[in-house]
Order: sequence, then structure tokens, then C-alpha cells
Amino acid sequence: MIEPVLTPWRTERQKTSLNLARKAADLREVMNAILYVNRTGIAWRYLPHDFPAHTTVFSYFTTWTSDGTIEQLGIRLHRLVREQEGRDPEPTACVIDSQSVKTAHTVPLGTQGIDAGKKIVGRKRSIVVDTLGLLLLGMVTVASASDNEAGKQLLTRTAAAHPAITKVWADTGYKNQTARNSASTSTSSPETPRSKASQYYPADGSWNEAWAGS
Repeated sequence: MIEPVLTPWRTERQKTSLNLARKAADLREVMNAILYVNRTGIAWRYLPHDFPAHTTVFSYFTTWTSDGTIEQLGIRLHRLVREQEGRDPEPTACVIDSQSVKTAHTVPLGTQGIDAGKKIVGRKRSIVVDTLGLLLLGMVTVASASDNEAGKQLLTRTAAAHPAITKVWADTGYKNQTARNSASTSTSSPETPRSKASQYYPADGSWNEAWAGS
């Protein structure tokens, strides 16, 4: 999955490089190091010595993040997982939800707010996932931000990135205005479950069955 992306990336970079005969880093090992940092949460400088130098790894990470390589790999992985589950590569339905979380006292006041309904001081994370639970898009706002405003932005971006989506599930925290907005930006037809529960549990791996009574 990684080689078809990173090999052409290096080929393009070499066309504009000075070719100073430095030994090229093993891109597979660089990616392994990035995944190690992501999994363990350690600082870059504490990478074990059997990985490439931490400065090299961090340099590749910042480059791949800024030029979209990391995002491209994520898209390929998402499509691969869906195909392995017997689904079409592109999703045709999605679920949107949000969660307010507390922040530490060291977080700048300007980047947090108060969720009056849940009595939480912090930030709010809003996400859109497909019916397998795979992340499509995410957004972090202050906790006081409206679900509807975040929802409209996320669904607009989802419609642009995944035009095959024709149905959106949302809980009752998202008003009809959000649904109408998403419907106007794509062929989406959002549905709100009658229950106030904001969590979604597929039955036998089928979201159609899970929401048959909605």
C-alpha cells in the first residue's frame, strides 16, 4: 500500500534535488518510525537508534504532512479496508456526531469554551465516519460551538470529498437546518434517529438493519 505512493514521491523529488550523493533514507523505515511515534507518543528525539535519525524522520513527517502524502496514504488505507470488508471503495452513507471534552488548565482560554448543556469547559470534537466506523473528516472547535455550525461545515466538506454519499445519520442534536444544508451541497438525504441516543451500534455488521426502525 505504501510503496506505490512513496516510490513515485521520491522519484519526483530526485528530479529537482542536487544529488549530493548522500545515502537515501529507507522510506519504509521512516514510515515505521513515524508510526512508532504515533503509537507510543514519545518525543521525536527519543526514537530508538534502530530507526533513522530523529531529525530525518521528523523532516520527512513535516514534508509528507504539508504536501498531502500522509493524507493520500490515509485515503488508500480507507479504500483498502472497505474493499476487504466487501464494500465499495467509496462510502455511500455516513454518520456525524460530536463530543465535548475537558481541557487542562494550561490550555489558552481563547481556544476553549463552555458547553452549557453538558457543563464542560474545554473543546468539542466533531467527526464524520462511514458505516464501518472509519473516519472521513474531523473538526475541533471550542466546546461552546454549535453542533449545527460544525455539522454544516463538515457535511459540506464531506459532500465534496465523497460525492457518492447519499445518506447521513445524525442524532437529535443536529437540527433540520443542518440537514437542509447538507442536502443542498450534495445528493445527501440526512436522517435523524427518533431516539436521543448519540451512539450508533451496527447489528450483524449491517447499518441498514441497525436503522431499519428509524
